[in-house]
Amino acid sequence: MSLFISFLTPYFIMEKLKKSDRKLVAGLTGAAMFLFLLSPTFNDEGQIIFSFERFGANGMFVAIIVGLLVGVVFYLFSKMSFFKESSSLPDFIIVWFDTIVPITLLLLAAWLFTIVGSFDLYAAILSLFEPLNYIGQSFAGFVIITFISVFLYSFGISPWALYPIIFPIWMAGIEQNANLLSQGADPSFIHTFETMMAWIWIGGMGTTLPLVIIMLLIAKSNHLKAISRVTIVPSIFNINEPVVFGAPVAFNPILMIPMWLNGIIIPAITYIVLSMGVITLPAEVMQLWYVPIGISTYLVNTDISGLLLLLVNLVVSLIIWYPFVKVYDNQKVNEEKQPEEV
Repeated sequence: MSLFISFLTPYFIMEKLKKSDRKLVAGLTGAAMFLFLLSPTFNDEGQIIFSFERFGANGMFVAIIVGLLVGVVFYLFSKMSFFKESSSLPDFIIVWFDTIVPITLLLLAAWLFTIVGSFDLYAAILSLFEPLNYIGQSFAGFVIITFISVFLYSFGISPWALYPIIFPIWMAGIEQNANLLSQGADPSFIHTFETMMAWIWIGGMGTTLPLVIIMLLIAKSNHLKAISRVTIVPSIFNINEPVVFGAPVAFNPILMIPMWLNGIIIPAITYIVLSMGVITLPAEVMQLWYVPIGISTYLVNTDISGLLLLLVNLVVSLIIWYPFVKVYDNQKVNEEKQPEEV
């Protein structure tokens, strides 16, 4: 996971900044620098030894920092060249020579830090972010982080912007659960991607499948009836951009409020129930978020009791959405009754 991120981060930075001619070199440099900064050791035969756990979720912090650093350095050096624009040399040769300097500087810096300076960036970052992991796994951290994601989404801001912070918490949590299970202990880390997918994101972030169901059953306005028919299938597969931007929920003061309430109440209920130990916590990676809710709930832990929690969350969310949908539907009905302006 971490090795992929160290490659893909500078690769896509170069692509987004329209420097595609050096994205592959940037990605390979990121991977090489990441391997340096894992602080490998050497045995008596001179072989390089890596700690395998550093390639997992715990190494994602290092991978993200390395990827961003490589992307920035490569972009800065892309503004200068050893050759004039009128050069007759092939482009790949020009790019290769122009990237020698950033490659050398980055790998030399990594070598000086780890081999010469004996500085373990992995251990330093892990200790720096340990409080964040602790907060993220607490009840308050779980609810607040979930709410912030929903809050940003209600303003049309993709929650992916928070993933560099949230995703390592998720991956570290599921990794710790797997380790505990392998040692014969019960998993204890609640804040994982699998938890979100199984019990909280019912129809997508913001718990929007109940919204679509209500619109489908009770909406009288042509607009909401049409939206519900179009978005019910995507919502079943946890794709909710059509309803969030089609109803719309985003920037809609009537529907934003229940979305926020879902972002607080549903994770609070889920955390409290899961902390009681009556439902088996996920201990295996299951990233198939597009699997319909209910099926995904069972697959993350193969525990039938988890479906009861899902049912409770679904009913609570329906209660939250219902009065707001009624108000918005009445508003849309009145708008549709008004004669169109000529």
